[in-house]
Amino acid sequence: MPEGGIRHVFVYGTLRKGGRNDINRLAPAPKYLGMGEVKGSLYHLDWYPGLALGGEQAVTVVGEVYEVTRELEAVLDDIEGLVDGAHSEYFKRDLEVAVAGRPVPCFLYEINPSRIAGKEPIGHGDWIRFHSS
Repeated sequence: MPEGGIRHVFVYGTLRKGGRNDINRLAPAPKYLGMGEVKGSLYHLDWYPGLALGGEQAVTVVGEVYEVTRELEAVLDDIEGLVDGAHSEYFKRDLEVAVAGRPVPCFLYEINPSRIAGKEPIGHGDWIRFHSS
């Protein structure tokens, strides 16, 4: 883990710049590191998306990578509604995300598979593009 409890988050939906929950409006302020990509499928759940990592229909999902404090991480956990157990809407996952060709250890919020059962992915991996069309 980076010094001082600093972590990195990959945001792909409403937490992206210009999104409904834009991470840049939260405190303490995050530090933008760059764009990143993961393989998975995006699902339109309502006014927000859910990401399922990997899978047979995986596409390149784009997002932004930020350096965040543990304090901001707790705020993000609240926004994403994390709860203990199998009923949480999202689960926090750790993985490496390439940012400008360099692997950065990140966490992200993956949707609970029960929330996307029977739903079709949006077909590409850019929530901002999907949501603004």
